[in-house]
Amino acid sequence: MKAVNILEPAHEHEFEATHGLPEALPPGETLLWQGSPDAKLLAVQVLHIRKVALYFALLLVWRLASDLYDGAGLGAALMGCVGMLAPITLGLGLIAGMAWLLARTSVYTLTSARVVMRIGVVLSITFNLPLKRIASAGLRQRKGSGEIALALAGDDRIAYPHLWPHARPWHLRQPQPMLRALPEAQAAAVAAQLSQALRVAHGQAAAPIEAPIAGPSAAPVAAPVAAPVAVPQGEAVQPLPRRPVREAAAAPSNAPGLHAHA
Repeated sequence: MKAVNILEPAHEHEFEATHGLPEALPPGETLLWQGSPDAKLLAVQVLHIRKVALYFALLLVWRLASDLYDGAGLGAALMGCVGMLAPITLGLGLIAGMAWLLARTSVYTLTSARVVMRIGVVLSITFNLPLKRIASAGLRQRKGSGEIALALAGDDRIAYPHLWPHARPWHLRQPQPMLRALPEAQAAAVAAQLSQALRVAHGQAAAPIEAPIAGPSAAPVAAPVAAPVAVPQGEAVQPLPRRPVREAAAAPSNAPGLHAHA
């Protein structure tokens, strides 16, 4: 019987033609960048582990103050707080473990023709987003990290629960795929590459344009990212097709619609 190392993701995706891709790239398409979200950044920014830890700390303070107010001695009050440490540690450990699993099983790929997102912890799914079907992209920079949101053109939509947590927060009616929890320098470099690739795909000049994501947490953007690009008139929007990964054939780089591989 063949031994399996559960810490190595290869056994889960051994059917992939290339790491992070369900199919080999067709001739003429080149790999520009590939990476994964950072587990620590996911825990802090997506799963809000610091806010949960602060909540637990307030519970401990409340428990200590409540016991002292009821007349318990300091030692007894502290022992009551110690009894709460086990479930608190378990809860924070579960959040940290989830962040590690999300980072371990997620791969973002940028090619000269598309953005590919392989996501999913229990059920892996790959979203193939041709650059011609991406209307615009925006970079949001945080302290030490960056995120890149992708606005889809036309009627193409991916359900928010299918994307989470790789989706722009609170955009429920028109979900936007998002490359999340990337180190700041890496996010800026990927945004510049994506800007160039989008302009080439849409037949525009490759001059960099800043396009930060609007919102209270958006920081000034120093890296060039893609400006909104109009969809050519008369181009039909294809529905979202689905097909099994094992039966998938290599798709041409100019595929007209989005593809999801379950």
